Amino acid sequence: MKVIPAVDILGGECVQLVGGDPKTKKSYGDPIEVGLGWIEKGARILHIVDLDAALDIGENHNTIKVFRSKTSAPMFVGGGIRDKNRVDELVHLSVDKIILGTNAIEDIGKDFEFLKLVCDWYGKEKFIISVDSKDGYVVTKGWQEKTKIKTGDAIRELEPYCWGFLYTDVDVEGQMKGSRIERIREVLDASSLPVIASGGIKSQKEIDALKAEGAWGVIVGKALYEGKIPIEVLGEYR
Repeated sequence: MKVIPAVDILGGECVQLVGGDPKTKKSYGDPIEVGLGWIEKGARILHIVDLDAALDIGENHNTIKVFRSKTSAPMFVGGGIRDKNRVDELVHLSVDKIILGTNAIEDIGKDFEFLKLVCDWYGKEKFIISVDSKDGYVVTKGWQEKTKIKTGDAIRELEPYCWGFLYTDVDVEGQMKGSRIERIREVLDASSLPVIASGGIKSQKEIDALKAEGAWGVIVGKALYEGKIPIEVLGEYR
């Protein structure tokens, strides 16, 4: 199982939020320095999220471009990727996996036009679909809008159009109070594809539990930054 550090970028800073609320941000410095530091400490993959793009208040494409120029480590990039032009840009940067969120969820009611387009161009293996859940329902647009789509239903509908899923339990995200294994288990049961779990993970014990449940990977954020999770777990977790 892969243990992957989160590098969330807002206003040019590496930040962590509570429940996706920008008002709760805590900065940890320059995102490039932070990300390269995690690689030096054993991370095999970087999970990079452009929060400015996700919230429609800007973008950090140049930062991601610099990241790519400084490391060959795999990069999973998401945040505000809502048209093919943005997908094209990230493909040309040799981003390893592109994380689709809002557009993928909205595509459920549009005969999957966008997903079919990008999968035809680049193959489904290029894409992870982010299914972010609040109270059991999918949220979009930087977690600011709640849909009427149940999490498990979204996963079953979207399976044909991605390599795997990133599931985030928004209700516990950034609180360092622990993940809800039962919610993640429901997601794992809903899909035969790889699932990366995120949200509230605060200890190595939880990482052990998610590995036992069959998660392909976990994203670790605030608990890693605050020293609650040991750096030694980064990378390939055995």
